[in-house]
Amino acid sequence: MTTPRIAIAGAGIGGLTCARVLQLHGFENVTVFERESSPEARQQGGTIDLHADSGQQAVRAAGLFEQWRALARFEGQEQRRVDHATAALIEHEPAQGDFRPEIDRGQLRQLLLGSLTPGTVAWSLGVDSAKPGEITFADGSTATFDLVIGADGAWSRVRGALSPAVPLYTGVMFVETRHDNDERLLGLTGQGTMVADGEGLMIWSQRNSGDHIRAFACLRAREDWRPSNAELRDLYTGWHPSLLAFLEGELTYRPLFSLPVPHTWEHTPGITLLGDAAHLQPPLGVGANLAMQDAAELALAIAADGVRDGVRAYESVMLPRSVSFAERTNPALLEMVPERPVRV
Repeated sequence: MTTPRIAIAGAGIGGLTCARVLQLHGFENVTVFERESSPEARQQGGTIDLHADSGQQAVRAAGLFEQWRALARFEGQEQRRVDHATAALIEHEPAQGDFRPEIDRGQLRQLLLGSLTPGTVAWSLGVDSAKPGEITFADGSTATFDLVIGADGAWSRVRGALSPAVPLYTGVMFVETRHDNDERLLGLTGQGTMVADGEGLMIWSQRNSGDHIRAFACLRAREDWRPSNAELRDLYTGWHPSLLAFLEGELTYRPLFSLPVPHTWEHTPGITLLGDAAHLQPPLGVGANLAMQDAAELALAIAADGVRDGVRAYESVMLPRSVSFAERTNPALLEMVPERPVRV
């Protein structure tokens, strides 16, 4: 008897986790469709912490726990808060235990890719739209499946088959800079994450592998705001010079979006969503974990109950869980980055 044909849109960590767990349970006809041309086509983002009760459980379900553990940076759990005017350390949480160790997103994605049956990912073949049991590619061609899974992120092309919802701008802008082997900034950041905030402004830095730092200026701003380095530094007048050094270099502008809350849909046989496609939320440490948890739970439900009943069982748990998280993360972002007297 042939196994069901399953299409997964998106080769991020959610889609790849789902494919891996399905293959472990004997589902051979799984294809991941990815718009990008190769694993190296785009920088895959910074470090992510995998939580013991979600992301790590997904890694276990994928049979990759020991390989992940060998790559994980347990020291990356350290958190530091410094005074914005003096750069003096005012709060310090050292790395303890293994509840939320860090790993670079690119390393985790490569681990998942290497675990799949060769040819599972169809590169340069993005999904343009979908409906139950069918996907349409950018060239207009179509293909049919027993199940279509939208794991294609914030701007999902699959979501429209289940929901009219689109991401909305939160009002918060992150402006990113990157720094390599800078001893000043490594010292301030420590082994994990550093935060400095004051008067509605924040600088947040994360240490990635290889002494690489990703830093973010965080503030309320217009969605189309694109400051120069000088304009950005002017907003941070009065901040300690060592912290202003995080704002040097090339700027990448990241307006933050989230889906309306609650975001749910009526169960529809032949199609479902996971990760940001289902519940895009502010980047407060839960998005990647929820995506991987979704992916593993969906695959395990399909393995236990078949495609139709498994998807229904998965959605009955995933949807209320994602709403609960979104009800907390959206207000938390606005509390973390409050309004300033003058908004840019």
